[in-house]
Formats: sequence, structure tokens, C-alpha cells
Amino acid sequence: MELTLWTYEGPPHIGAMRIATSMKKLHYVLHAPQGDTYADLLFTMIERRGSRPPVTYTTFQARDLGGDTAELVKGHIKEAVERFNPEALLVGESCTAELIQDQPGSLAKGMGFDIPVVSLELPAYSKKENWGGSETFYQIVRNLLKDYFGESKQTWQEEKRRPRVNLLGPTLLGFRCRDDILEIQKLLGQHGIDVNVVAPLGASPADIIRIPDADVNVCLYPEIAESTCIWLERNLNIPFTKTVPLGVGATQDFLRELHEILGMEIPQSVNESNNSKLTWYSNSVDSNYLTGKRVFIFGDGTHALAAARIANEELGFKVVGLGTYSREMARKVRPAAKALGLEALITNDYLEVEEAIKETSPELVLGTQMERHSAKRLGIPCAVISTPMHVQDVPARYSPQMGWEGANVIFDDWVHPLMMGLEEHLIGMFKHDFEFVDGHQSHLGHLGGKGNQNVNQEVKTKISSDSTTSNSDPIWTHEGEKELSKIPFFVRGKVRRNTENYARQAGCREINEETLFDAKAHYKA
Repeated sequence: MELTLWTYEGPPHIGAMRIATSMKKLHYVLHAPQGDTYADLLFTMIERRGSRPPVTYTTFQARDLGGDTAELVKGHIKEAVERFNPEALLVGESCTAELIQDQPGSLAKGMGFDIPVVSLELPAYSKKENWGGSETFYQIVRNLLKDYFGESKQTWQEEKRRPRVNLLGPTLLGFRCRDDILEIQKLLGQHGIDVNVVAPLGASPADIIRIPDADVNVCLYPEIAESTCIWLERNLNIPFTKTVPLGVGATQDFLRELHEILGMEIPQSVNESNNSKLTWYSNSVDSNYLTGKRVFIFGDGTHALAAARIANEELGFKVVGLGTYSREMARKVRPAAKALGLEALITNDYLEVEEAIKETSPELVLGTQMERHSAKRLGIPCAVISTPMHVQDVPARYSPQMGWEGANVIFDDWVHPLMMGLEEHLIGMFKHDFEFVDGHQSHLGHLGGKGNQNVNQEVKTKISSDSTTSNSDPIWTHEGEKELSKIPFFVRGKVRRNTENYARQAGCREINEETLFDAKAHYKA
């Protein structure tokens, strides 16, 4: 049934493809039928890449299943190595090919190539895309660095050089990874810290071999890099950072943590409040409009956790919902939600998330592309903070999420929908004034202005029908609808549902303005 619905993550071989496409001089042979080659479109349509992924598909068909599919696999592996001449080879299978059990990785290792062959075993029916990306990156690093066990090295102070770090975790189809790397590189350079390797994005197998040259690993995206960072710490004694620099407070904590690990003095500039405009605005008079705004947050674990901290501590919002689709990050999200007095929502069903949004009636949704659609249906402002995303969330301009500039971008992306929501409220209040012309619309279009009353009524009817399955729904009178329209749009749905529930309990067949006032008094009592 899930195949007929939107999904937050694809199967694990999509995660492996993200790693392969992010790297250079690497090739991925994927044992898959014709129908499993759709993933190319993700990179050309969303990332807008000018070249297709470095992936060779075996593309077996139904008629091939009656023959020797193992020989088909070996033929494609041989052709891929001869044609692309990679420094390392990834070999795996899609969810459909997993059922055939040809074990393409073992076949490749027995073909006598003089390049590293990384066999990927990704259980498609129990794991998802981010886990597949994490496991692929881990297997690449482990295979290429297996000969480095036990090697000791001098500290950067002993070698009389600047400290070096690796930036681990950024990939294609990640959320603003390209710009995050540039921002963190600039930030570290300002503090006298060099970047040794960025991986997997832009790295080659030769770059992976240089990872031990760094003093610290910076784990930018735990969903992809945390398992690799743990392995490198245990086996190569390279410590790694635990703080992701998303937001002003987290960026300050990240710099303090990194300086402490490196044994560097923490500069006073880390604590200065003028590093980001977000801090200035949060202390300004204009920010009073933001204080206490109800916000619902859902996305991958890293960005959802960061968003909750920024919303609660830096913008003065009230977090009314927090969750993630990443079950690997659930252990981190649950205590964060509990600290906010909430129960974490851990699900990969976007319809369940939409129901939670309805129930909490937020004034702003911070989520994925899925939540953008849900919020649009409900007439609630929304900002996308996490994958899955659409092409509009892969801007051509510089638009990081991490570091000081990332905090500025986050502030703009989150606050502007709320400010435009204020515009919508004002239009709703004054749309009957003589100065307003028929058809005037706000930025939400279908939800504002007198010229869209029919569409607006459809949205209201949809919200009302979702609240109950009873056949005895009360009918709203013209006066009742007119009074309801005076209520701010972001709580109008909740008021409508509460009033209808009250009318049923009171046995009212019609809801007029008097019924609306009675319901308001009832729920306040």
C-alpha cells in the first residue's frame, strides 16, 4: 500500500546512489530490472545536474530470469570497469534484484580486478534511503582505510602546523549541502583551521585515503556520517564533533567544542551577538510579533532537532509538534520533544503528519516537501527545512543553513511566511472595505480576497468534513460564516471544528453568530 503513496525516503539503494553520484572516480554497478532505473531523474530534475549518475544497471527483464542472470551481472561489471576505469567499484542490488539472490558483490570480488571492490548488502525491505547512504559511505571508508590500523601520528602542535579537519556527511540530494560546506569552510578559516577532506560530496577514493591526515572529523550530517565517524574514532583515534552548527546557539557550541578538541583557545568572537542578524532581530521591537507563535516541526532528525532549538530558544516560538521520519534518529528526537512537553511523532506516513498538524493548529509549519502540500491545503504558512524537497528548495543562489550566514537564511525563510501570514490576516479583516477591489488576493491566492470565495469555501468544507464522519453535521448560516471569517485564518479551522462539535452536543441544526459565541464561551470555561 505504501507504494501508492508519497514516501519520505526511497529504498536503500537510492542512498547508495547518492553517495556514488556525490563522489568522483567511483562507479556503481546496480543489479536491477528496467523499472528500477528511475533514480537518474532525481539528480537531473532536482539537483539539475548536467550529467547522469555514475551507475551501470544490469536492467534484466522477465525473460532473463529463465537463464543465467549471474553471467549477465558479470558481463555488466566487466564492461563498466573497462569503460569508466574507476578508482573503486561499488556493487549492489535493488530491492527487486535482492529477491533473485545473485550476490553481485561476491561475483565482482571473484573477477580479479586490481581496484577496490566494495560489496553493498542493503536490506531493501527493512531499511530506507538515509540508512543506505550511511552504510555505503561507511563501507567505502572502511574498505579503503583497512590498512591504516594502529598507525600513530603527531599532533598539529608537534608538527608546528595549522590544525586540519575533515567535513563528513554532505551529499547530493541533501538539504543545502553545497552551500553549507562553503559556509563552514569560511567559518573554520576565520579561526585558523584548515579543511583536509570533504566527503562524500566531491571526494575521490584517493581523498578518502587522506582522511587520517586530519586531527578531527566534523560530523555535519549524522544521518550519513555518524557511523563512519564512530568507526574512525575507534580504529584510527580521530575524534569527531557531536554538535551540528545549525542556528546561532549551535554554531557557538560547535566552535567551542571544536576548539576544545583541538586544544585551541576559544576566541571571544565566538560569543559575540552580532555574528548573525537573527540575534539582533530577536531582540528588536519588531520581533514581538513572533513571540509565542505556534510552530509544528517535522523532517529528518538533524534538521528537526536544530529547528526545535532555534524556534524555542532563538525566535521565541512555541513548539507544538516535533517529529521525524528517520527511525535511526528517533532516540535523539524523543528526549528533545519530551523536554518541550511533547510526544515525538515518529512516522513515515505523511497523512499521519497532516492529521497531527490539523490537531495542533500551528501558525507555522517547518517540514519537508510533503508538509508544504499539507500546509497549503490547510491554509497555514510553511517553510521547508529538510529533505525530501522539490527543485525550488535547491536554489541556484548561495543559501546555506549552517554557520552565521545560515542563521540569517533560516531567519528569512521562517519569518517571511509568518509576515505574509499577517498580510493574509489583514486582508481578511479589511476585504469588505470600499478601498478593496473585487478579486484582491494575498500571497496565498486561493485563500484570500473576495474573488476566491468559492475556492475558500471548498477548503473550509474539506477541513469540516475531515473532522467528523457523522451524517448529522450542522449547517452554517450566512451570519455564522461571516463571523467566522473575522477570525485569523491560522486558527479558523480549529474554531470551526470546535463550534461544530459544540453544536452537535447542544443539538443545534444551524450555526449562526450566536452559536459561535456560545461555543467560544463553552471552550473557555
